[in-house]
Amino acid sequence: MLKKSKSLTAQSLARYFDHTFLKANATINDMKKLCDESIHYGFRMVAINPVWVPFCKEVLKGSDVHVGAAIGFPLGQNTIETKVFETKNSLELGADEIDYVINISKLKEKDYAYIEQEMIEIIDLCRKYHATSKVIFENCYLTDQEKKELCRIACKVKPDYIKTSTGFGTGGALIEDLKLMKECVDGSGIKLKAAGGIRSLETALELIDLGVERIGSTSSVTIVNEFQNATASNL
Repeated sequence: MLKKSKSLTAQSLARYFDHTFLKANATINDMKKLCDESIHYGFRMVAINPVWVPFCKEVLKGSDVHVGAAIGFPLGQNTIETKVFETKNSLELGADEIDYVINISKLKEKDYAYIEQEMIEIIDLCRKYHATSKVIFENCYLTDQEKKELCRIACKVKPDYIKTSTGFGTGGALIEDLKLMKECVDGSGIKLKAAGGIRSLETALELIDLGVERIGSTSSVTIVNEFQNATASNL
């Protein structure tokens, strides 16, 4: 079977990317650049902290680039009520997509009912607002069994995506984690998002061939330019 990456164009590659800027010291110029790059390259989404949702929504008006808000970011250590408010507020401000971080402590305590309730409340809100939902696992802190438990819960609640990492933990997207996640949600309709440490074209293509449908990266421009240069050199 032909690998997905073999049939990519620069435009179709760009559509895999959630172009990301989540730094605490972000400026208006940083956000404007993020949006302008996303429009120019045709990225799927800008991944930002909620305070920037109205600004980015305005800059991206008329484009097909989505605005994605990071919820409970990056630690996931807010109450369910706080995460739900943050989600609703972001959606009301214009967010098209929500990436939220699970409560890792509750998972470690095997409080699976809490994890499920948190997921239900956030995903239900996303459905109400017709927004895409993504659940961030932060795999670097989890055992394989904990990853499987999260996948089991996700298969019940049905978010649109499950996601490897915030990019702020001790590790990022790993092929072995994505293979495990893919196997655990196979047939559920849940998609995979890889994020954390994805900085090269080689890595991006490997992820796409594995079946990842979204890639979160701060290096989106570099990766697409690398693809364009490689394609041009083969002409």
